[in-house]
Amino acid sequence: MTGAPRAASCAKVVMTGEVSAGQEWKTVIGEGWVFRLIPIQPVNAGYSGWDLALDREQPAGFPDALLLATPPYDSINEREVGTTFGVRAQDAIGWNPRSFRFLTDAAVFREGQQHFQLMNRKAQPKSTDRAAKDKAATEKSNLGSSGGAESVDRWLEELLRRSSPGQFRILDARLTPGIADAPPFGENWALHSARTPHTLETAPAGKSTPLGTLNWMRFSVTLWLAAEWRVPAALHGTRGACSE
Repeated sequence: MTGAPRAASCAKVVMTGEVSAGQEWKTVIGEGWVFRLIPIQPVNAGYSGWDLALDREQPAGFPDALLLATPPYDSINEREVGTTFGVRAQDAIGWNPRSFRFLTDAAVFREGQQHFQLMNRKAQPKSTDRAAKDKAATEKSNLGSSGGAESVDRWLEELLRRSSPGQFRILDARLTPGIADAPPFGENWALHSARTPHTLETAPAGKSTPLGTLNWMRFSVTLWLAAEWRVPAALHGTRGACSE
């Protein structure tokens, strides 16, 4: 008699931490990988918040293994907890929890970086991201003509198939709210922001801004890794069913 198929088994890792504006948070998750919260550079637009990222312990450059597996690129995205694309600080905490995907095979990661740079090579001369320019220049000779013929959709499908799921949850936050109207796509997040514990802080010198600022955040990160993953003892990974 044949029973129902057994659910795939994963190593589930839950990490908690806190981070202040302009600061980075990181932790080693094993197998040579590091999970990071990287502060979003304010540039001239006064952005605040953090990018979720996964990279090798010796950083492999742009793009990282979480960005690659969590499209869309260059658009509003769950991996970016910040006041970009018109999202106000109070909207950002309302988008909670957030889901993302990431790569953990170093070879797939390197290949994904090459395809990403190939896909964006025409835009690179206009890019202000120096790391992206440098990466594209050094790898251009290795891309080959066969890579350009491969369908972007097919590549993304294969990339996602080889990726793993994760979730980011804001547990508490301190923020200065923005005074602009919520963008249409962020109206629901604005309504849900009350569900995320948070404290409102006054703008410096009483000068409020359209988007506001994310000043501090306490959070949890859940990763579903391969069952055989060698989880660092400090993380106390558990074995169980994989997330979808």
